[in-house]
Amino acid sequence: MSKASKIKSFDPNSPGSPNADIYGLPFTTEEADIVLVPVPWEVTTSYGGGTSHGPKAIFDASFQVDLFNPEFPELWKRGIAMDELPKALLEQSKALKKEAQQVMKVLVEGGDAKQKAKAKKALDRINAECAVMNDWVEQRTAYWLDKGKLVGLVGGDHSTPLGFFRAQAKRHKQFGILHMDAHLDLRVAYEGFTYSHASIMYNALPIAQLTKLVSVGIRDFCAQENDVFLKNRGRVRIVRSADVRRQQYEGITWREQCDAIIAGLPDKVHISFDIDGLDPTLCPNTGTPVPGGFQYEEATYLLSRLVQSGRTIIGFDLVEVSPGKDEWDANVGARLLYHLCGVLAAGKR
Repeated sequence: MSKASKIKSFDPNSPGSPNADIYGLPFTTEEADIVLVPVPWEVTTSYGGGTSHGPKAIFDASFQVDLFNPEFPELWKRGIAMDELPKALLEQSKALKKEAQQVMKVLVEGGDAKQKAKAKKALDRINAECAVMNDWVEQRTAYWLDKGKLVGLVGGDHSTPLGFFRAQAKRHKQFGILHMDAHLDLRVAYEGFTYSHASIMYNALPIAQLTKLVSVGIRDFCAQENDVFLKNRGRVRIVRSADVRRQQYEGITWREQCDAIIAGLPDKVHISFDIDGLDPTLCPNTGTPVPGGFQYEEATYLLSRLVQSGRTIIGFDLVEVSPGKDEWDANVGARLLYHLCGVLAAGKR
């Protein structure tokens, strides 16, 4: 059956078939305009865990999302499909995370010479395997980009989109990242891990084509990250959650704030959305929750305003969704993901 035939025969008001793809849609990755690449990886997470199960949890929760969105009423017809879950990557993540925990234990508690040597060997292995993961992500996202697809990445922890950024850099002379997060992620090899989830934006900065990084919703960062920011002040902008609230209390509207945020971005924009950018009541099981942050509609308003500005959205990643004991985090993640798909489709020019 062709894509056109599937659109004609599909009833968006009925419950999605359990055998369907994400959101209960009938499209294959070859047919869909939007392809989601799952990256079930969380090797370097140092506080809470579970983000490697985020892609599957979001997939499962997506069947509860109504396909009619007044802002993007025809979105489902574009076709959204999730790439095959890389089970080998998931198993590798589980194995390496156990080793990473031992590395962190020695770092915090110390150990004898033998324990330190073993931790050093494990650290080197983890850094090497994380580099392999980055290469895989670059190759997989590039594969779909070269097929003319609109591509989104679903993590996993926030270390996962580096390869995607590199794939973007090979296709765009310059672009910016709208980074929505509780953390700056500018740490240098946090806990010794070169590709730590806390270092993703630091690792992105060597990409010459990345001309602007605008980090929004920030509530937590260290002195080292502040130093990195000061060295890159013309290229990196920080919008702290506390400053957002202060300005609102003093009468500045969210629309005005959004327009000021967007003004700092170039024409082409990649959206990097860490779920802990939201108020932690919306994502209580994420790995490193911080009080404060965006309400759901505040976040989606900013994303929609970005499209209305005329910017070209070249891709997105949604990371750090950890399912917990119920579907709440995945439910929020699935709905945010659908909005991101709508923004990507509307903002591709």
